Formats: sequence, structure tokens, C-alpha cells
Amino acid sequence: MNRRIFLKNMGTVATGVALGAMPHDLLAADDFLMVTILHTNDLHTHIEPFDDSNPRHAGRGGLARISGLAGKIRDKNPNTLLFDAGDMFQGTPYFNYYKGELMLDLMTAAGYDAATIGNHEFDNGLQGLLDPLPKAGFPFINSNYDFSDTILAGKFPRWKIFRKSGIKIGVYGLGIELQGLVSQSHFGNTVYLDPVKTATEMEVFLKKEKKCDLVICLSHLGLRYRDEKISDTLLAAETSFTDLIIGGHTHSFLEEPLTLKNKKGEPIIVNQAWWGGLMVGQVDFVFERLRNRKETAFAHNHL
Repeated sequence: MNRRIFLKNMGTVATGVALGAMPHDLLAADDFLMVTILHTNDLHTHIEPFDDSNPRHAGRGGLARISGLAGKIRDKNPNTLLFDAGDMFQGTPYFNYYKGELMLDLMTAAGYDAATIGNHEFDNGLQGLLDPLPKAGFPFINSNYDFSDTILAGKFPRWKIFRKSGIKIGVYGLGIELQGLVSQSHFGNTVYLDPVKTATEMEVFLKKEKKCDLVICLSHLGLRYRDEKISDTLLAAETSFTDLIIGGHTHSFLEEPLTLKNKKGEPIIVNQAWWGGLMVGQVDFVFERLRNRKETAFAHNHL
């Protein structure tokens, strides 16, 4: 396989790469290894598909569909990780009755590897986030909420490293500013830390100190805004070592992931997968086996 072809494709992240097509053919090549990142956001406790009362989305979406899709992709490539970018709480009667316990239990069964915290995770206050946590068989990663003066102190790692066939994938998480969005009584003494400064700290730590081959940000900042409020697209331009920003909050529909430029002028992928499980994002990173060097990425969104 010609390495120059890979480098030529670095900035071209196409939605037309189908399951079983070009990236998966690389699994048979001894010189290359592929890590698949699947992701969702803003599930809002949509466990089942939308019913007929929603004519636009009837029969679509839901956690059950995500679980089935993730299982099929893992069968093709065991080097697969499944992430969520927050706001899995609130939205259906399942949350009203079971709070967050059922959703976290079922996300665990679906094989989620990690998630970050969205603003709706605070809808029942700090206690409402603490109580269902034992049901989560995966970490909630958040780097810019300081919970040290709350009952959530020590409950959320600032980063996590996953290993797949010798590839080290470092993940950090960013939450949106809660003031003005969530009632003060619901987030208490939680301190919001600047997401740009936090991202810089985390990506340098994961890339330089922990020697990660791939650095991913789970973000609930939102894709973009009309003003200068920090968003995933603005954050991307301030990073230097983050390869992928997986976003949430704005329920953004993207026909294909965005390939932007980071602070060093290098490609960084930004993606968001709509909401309610109506879409699942997929980004395939191809590495040279012997040196764990990332050569290119292919990405698309499943509808």
C-alpha cells in the first residue's frame, strides 16, 4: 500500500465509505491496523425507536438499534470503541420513572466504552447524577468540571486510555458552562474550568507524557454558534494534538464529519451524530502496525 496515497487522503473524510469497503479491506493487510470509533450524543433516554406519533422519525432511532449496529461492526473489527458525548438523560417517560438507572444499565449492555457529562445529566441535581452511577459499566470522562466541593468528588476521571492491538487511545472530556443553563441548585459548587485551557492541558498530557497514538475529545460544548461562544469548531482551531472531537448538545445533523485545521495547520475531525440515536457516527483510523503511526482516517455517519 502506497503511504503517499494515505497522506493524500488525510484531509478527505467522506460519507460514502460503506461498511465492508475500502477501510475494512485494510484489516487483511499485515502492515496496517484500523481502529474504529463509533459515537452517539443526546440520546435523551430514547431506548426504543420513535413511535408512530412522530411521523418524521417513526421506527427510527433508539438505543436498541445502536446496540445492534455496534455489535455488527465489532464483529468485523474487534478494535472498536463506542463513545457518547452526553445528554443521555431526560426526554422520555423511561427517565421520568427510572431516572438515569435504566439508561446507564442499557448503555452498559450495549457495550459503551465511555461517555462524557451533558447538561441534562444535572436535571435531578447532583444526587440525581450520583445515584445511577453504579449502573454504568463505563467511565464518565470529564476534564473541566471541578467536583471537589460536591458529593461527586472523585467520581469522574479527567482522562482515560484505551488500548486496542497495541494502539493507545487517550480520551478527555469537556462539558458546557452550566451557569445560566442549569439551575444553580442542581449543580451546586461545581466549578467550570475554561475548556480551551483544559483541552490544551489534556492533549499535551495524553500525547507527550502518556505517548498516546490517538487523542480524542468527548465534548458537550456544541458544534457552533453565531457568536464567539466556545464550540467544537472554535476549539478545534486551538488544539495541537487532538485527532477527533466527538460533539453533542446542539443536536447537529451532519451529512459527513467536518475536517478542519488545528493550531498547527494539521487536520482534525469534528463530528456530531444528531440526537435520539437517529444517527451513529463512525471514524476509522488507519495505523502502520510496526510504528503505530496514524496514516489516515475515513469517516461517515450511519442513518
